[in-house]
Amino acid sequence: MRDPGWSYTGPPATGPWGAEPQVPRSWVPVPAPPVRPAQRAPQPSSPVRGRPVTPPGLPPFDTPQPYARLMRARDWAWWRPLLGLLMFVVLYAVASVVVVVAALLTGLVPVADLLELTDPGVLLLTNLSLVVAIPIVWAAWAVAHGSGRGWSSSVTKALRRRLLLPFTWRALATIGVGAAVTIGLTLLEPGTTTTGPVPGYGWLLVVVLLTTPLQSAAEEYVFRGYLSQTIAAWCRTERTGAVVAAVLTAALFSAAHAPPDVLTFADRFVFGLAASWVTRLTGGLEAAIVLHAVNNVVVFVLAGAVGGGVTTAMPPVGVFLLVVLLDVVFMGAYVALVAAARRTLAPELVSPAVDLRGAAGADRQPGQPGWQPTWVPAPPLPPPGPSATVPEPDARWSRQGGA
Repeated sequence: MRDPGWSYTGPPATGPWGAEPQVPRSWVPVPAPPVRPAQRAPQPSSPVRGRPVTPPGLPPFDTPQPYARLMRARDWAWWRPLLGLLMFVVLYAVASVVVVVAALLTGLVPVADLLELTDPGVLLLTNLSLVVAIPIVWAAWAVAHGSGRGWSSSVTKALRRRLLLPFTWRALATIGVGAAVTIGLTLLEPGTTTTGPVPGYGWLLVVVLLTTPLQSAAEEYVFRGYLSQTIAAWCRTERTGAVVAAVLTAALFSAAHAPPDVLTFADRFVFGLAASWVTRLTGGLEAAIVLHAVNNVVVFVLAGAVGGGVTTAMPPVGVFLLVVLLDVVFMGAYVALVAAARRTLAPELVSPAVDLRGAAGADRQPGQPGWQPTWVPAPPLPPPGPSATVPEPDARWSRQGGA
């Protein structure tokens, strides 16, 4: 028996068999795994400066875009339209020269007749030299922008054929009547004579009906299409871009037709403004193509029919001002009919879009990532288990020693 007054003065207490005191395993809290910011899956990047590209099957826009701003895609860069314009100028110059040289070498068009647009051969050559612009515009979209050619046509990435016929009837009732009035005013000018249909009028009708709509479409793809979209994309806001593009392309369109005087320039300038207006109203080129095609077809058909002193040029100086004023009225009427038709035809006005920038992407500031980190609090520590109570070392030792 131990002396009741005895106390242990040896080494510190240990567990059974000399092991150090053990703490029950269930009492030790398991550390929570580190919590990282919640991040969205990375997007594929283009080879150019890491710019994002669009996954297959999705539209290239984070937000819906009107027709004038379709170049403002997810991978927009200021140099893309510039590259497209350079590509267009080079390819179109080569293609048009090839067409003209081929026509002259084959004898399709004599050099002396190149300015006679009511000659079937000359008109065919002229139209073909312009039609080649359409595939070149498509190529510019594919190479410079990495996008489908359909974005040059409308916000739906396609030419909406359902709109062509309804707009054609409206154009015939306005633009067609206006073109006929212009021819009539020319016939009323003193000294004007007519000889009846021009030689080869049947062939002229074939050329006009088959190629003039394509020629008109080509000019719209260039002026109201690629040029307008380029100018609008470089502007800060959509509305400013639409206005600046309409004015500049109308001036370029008029200048490209080599007007002999100010009134002729003004007439074609107004034509360009009307074409830009209906393009904005409908979200695509369909109404502008119809406007252009109906005007040109009616002018060539009537000019070839009356022949003689009537040509496809503007009337003499004496009636220029009246012609311009009437053109403004008829083109304004067409614009009004197109605007009214939106209620029944319901043309799409903006592109489809899928926002891939993340939930906070629309509100981020320039230079911020397309996602914002979200910190998640760590889970609470697990509660102690039933064996969490650890006996005091001295008590254990006392029991051990008393055993």
